[in-house]
This record gives sequence, C-alpha cells and structure tokens, in this order.
Amino acid sequence: MPLVRGHYATSNPEWTLAGRPVGLNRQNMPRMACVNDSAALTSQIMFSTALHLDAGDAVAALSFQSGTVAASSPTNWWFALYDDSATPVLMAQTADQLTAAWAANTVKTLALATPQAIARTGIYYAAVMVKATTAPSLLGVATLSPASAGWLAGDKVLGQNSGSSLTTTAPATIASPSAAAFVPRVVAT
Repeated sequence: MPLVRGHYATSNPEWTLAGRPVGLNRQNMPRMACVNDSAALTSQIMFSTALHLDAGDAVAALSFQSGTVAASSPTNWWFALYDDSATPVLMAQTADQLTAAWAANTVKTLALATPQAIARTGIYYAAVMVKATTAPSLLGVATLSPASAGWLAGDKVLGQNSGSSLTTTAPATIASPSAAAFVPRVVAT
C-alpha cells in the first residue's frame, strides 16, 4: 500500500510560516529559533554568518533583523555575500546605507548591487557591518561555544567577526576571522 500522507507534512511548515513566499527564501535558521537579542556587532567590524545556498539559487537581497537596540548615529552600514571557498571571497555588497536609520525590532532587507547566481551548493557567508555610535543588536541564537571548529571535524563556523576600521566597502575576503558565540538570523531572497 503506497504512503499517501502518513505523518508527513504535505508542505514545508517554514515556508507556510514565512507567508508562502514566491521565489527564493533561504534562511540559516527558522524564525522561531531566534531566542536571543545580542549586541554582537562592534562598530566598523564585519560580522558574517553561515548560510546554506543551493546551486541554481539567485540571491538578490539579504535581510537581518535588529533586536531591542537601534543603531545610534550610524554613518555607514551595509550587507554583503561571500562565497564558499576556504577564504571566502566577496561576491556582492549592498549599497552603503550611510546615515539611514535602523530602528529597534526592524527587519532590514537590502538589495545586492548585483544579484548572484549560485554555481555550487555549499555554505556561503552573509555579512553585516555597521559604523555607528551604537550598533543595533541582532536577533538570532547564542551558541554554547565560539569554537572556530564545530563539534565534528569539518563543521563550518556559524558566526564570526573580521576586519577593522571598515566604512563604505566590504573587504575582498573574510580574512583572519574570529569565531563568535552568537549566530544572527539571515534570510536570502
């Protein structure tokens, strides 16, 4: 007798909870997993987080959500996408948002300067950088350890800081990253 329904969902619950979006909707964690509001950002330091993308995806924009702390007096802020190489290389960046406000508890979706066609399935890195008197907090999840390697050999770093004195432009690579004990939620559309 063929299995018609059994105990298997007939649709993806995450897709349904996201409002049944049309087109790409890749996220590094479900919205309901965001149980922490973290001051993970340091002014002028880039924070990048692992994001699984499939070959054939077309990434046009990235979204991050602030927590209870808004950006205070921002002068530069942007998002960027890095490839899946050993030393991740910049694929595309959004426009610098300059002094545009980023209020508390607000999702910001920014278009990449050039939409990216993903050639290989793998772990890419979505990055955010804010230069401000106070950077916004981000929603996501705290991890138990900021270990640069995961629990198993080959595990990817989930969240990391890199760069210094950044302003208008994302660095060409994620060089000398420092693993963090927080993973912000990111959505690629």
